[in-house]
Amino acid sequence: MGIDLAGKSVAIAGASSGIGAATALACADAGMCVALFARRAEKLDAVRERIESRGARAVAAVGSVDEDADCERLIGATLDAFGSVDAVIANAGYGAEVRSGGMPEADIRAMFETNFYGSLRVLRPALPIMREQGSGHLMMVSSCLSKIGIPHYAAYCATKAAQDHFARAMRHELAGEGIAVSSVHPIGTKTEFFDEAEKRSEGGRRLLDRGNERFMQSPGVVARAIVRRLRKGKGGEVWTSLPARFALGASVMCPGVTDAVLGRLYRKRMG
Repeated sequence: MGIDLAGKSVAIAGASSGIGAATALACADAGMCVALFARRAEKLDAVRERIESRGARAVAAVGSVDEDADCERLIGATLDAFGSVDAVIANAGYGAEVRSGGMPEADIRAMFETNFYGSLRVLRPALPIMREQGSGHLMMVSSCLSKIGIPHYAAYCATKAAQDHFARAMRHELAGEGIAVSSVHPIGTKTEFFDEAEKRSEGGRRLLDRGNERFMQSPGVVARAIVRRLRKGKGGEVWTSLPARFALGASVMCPGVTDAVLGRLYRKRMG
């Protein structure tokens, strides 16, 4: 049967655009009350207005996942507005295509600060509330690249792997307390990710881009997968592409083959 999401609350970080905004709308359509969190107030308010126009409830909190106080304020606003914190989705993050050996340490640390530590900052304040409720669902939006390190994206892949490993460990640690933990593993998604990555990347040829439609999906595909997992009520890995799931699983099992394929791709794309 699964869980009836009507009336349940969800807090979503990175909710002003892309996967976060699509997930907020999908959760609202499922009857959930939505707390939105991001740095851009104007875009956040636009998403809130779209949710309210559909007859659902929403609140917006402007802030950054890099700040403890902002993340605590998000969870507090969710509890104050809706009386519970039933799900929290850590979605904020960014990438950059930079040669791994030359990427400044400050840039690597900054990416971990947002992508990984930012996820923990969003999820951890909800834990005491969920423990008291005896229920809840924590989610980290990771990536299919959490399973593999690729050239020029070592820092990004590492942050996504860290999310993946923490989510798995927390899943088992919290299962006995009624709290589900999931990691989400999208493939390339048609969002602002590539625009932001372009700004932060080195010049020259690109290993990854959004030109190949076979490896791209809409934010709505990811959002629907997230809602299905919330309805299931059980933690686990959420994949939005079955071929990608099998391919990445095979890459872990056959590292030599993976290196050969990556090397061929790298030489072809980068010359």
